[in-house]
Amino acid sequence: MNTPAAYFDSQYARATDPWHLGERWYDRRKYTLTVAALPRARYARAFEPGCSVGVLTEQLAARCDRLLSTDRITAAVETTARRSAGLEHVTVRQMTVPGQWPQESFDLVVLSELLYYFDTGTRAALLHQSMESLDGGGHLVAVHWNHPVAEHTCTGRDIAAQLDALDGLSGLARYDDPDFTLTVHERRPDPGPVLSPARAEGLV
Repeated sequence: MNTPAAYFDSQYARATDPWHLGERWYDRRKYTLTVAALPRARYARAFEPGCSVGVLTEQLAARCDRLLSTDRITAAVETTARRSAGLEHVTVRQMTVPGQWPQESFDLVVLSELLYYFDTGTRAALLHQSMESLDGGGHLVAVHWNHPVAEHTCTGRDIAAQLDALDGLSGLARYDDPDFTLTVHERRPDPGPVLSPARAEGLV
């Protein structure tokens, strides 16, 4: 079953940043690695569902011309909106994925600490929507915790395997450590090698 909305409501009722995302070295390191793994220097249009309190949002904003960040919880949306108030190219919106989904296309979709809250069928639907939202050559980034948690339906390694099996995506990068797995996939509508940073600059 999907993690119920009441779980998130209770977490944010107790604290503005219930997972201490803005405080821990673990999260700062993970976000730095996430942004460093982006194959392009700049993205035109990016989507970050499940933005929580917007710590990663700030870092993604530095690499994007436009960024849409969403969350299902009002308190999280409000905190992210305050954190990104000076960033005019960032839009923060309340949205429950995958039932609600933006109509526009993107060249970057970032799924951070989100997918393990969904059951297998819902997670597959969300991944399919993420892929369909990508322009050709766009990137889908996923980063998720690997340790067992009662509210989680899977781990980061499980999610990486599901992404690898998805037709239309090609693996570009992967980072594994005991705590989390980070993957970058490229949407490849046509056969051919992925456009790595070296290939994009004509070095290969």
